[in-house]
Amino acid sequence: MNAQLTLNELAALMKSAAGLTVDPKELANRPDATFAEFGLDSLGLLGIVGELENRQGRPMPTDAERCKTPRDFLDLVNTAPESVPTTGA
Repeated sequence: MNAQLTLNELAALMKSAAGLTVDPKELANRPDATFAEFGLDSLGLLGIVGELENRQGRPMPTDAERCKTPRDFLDLVNTAPESVPTTGA
C-alpha cells in the first residue's frame, strides 16, 4: 500500500483539485465537520479522488467521492487495499 494520506496532503489536494484553501490545522481541529462546511462540494471531492487516482495509478474506493467529512475520507482511502481481488471462474 502507498503511504497514508495526511491532513496536510488533503488540504493541498483541496487547493490543487478544487481551488479551495483550507488550513490543515483547521482540518485537524474539525475532522468531523462536513466538507461543505469547509466550502468543498461533491464536484470538488470528485476532483480530489481523480487526482489521487492519477497519482497512485489505481482507482480509489468506490464510495470515496461520497464521503462527508475529512475523517471519513482519510479512513476510507487509507484503509483501502492496494488492489481488490476479482472473483471469477
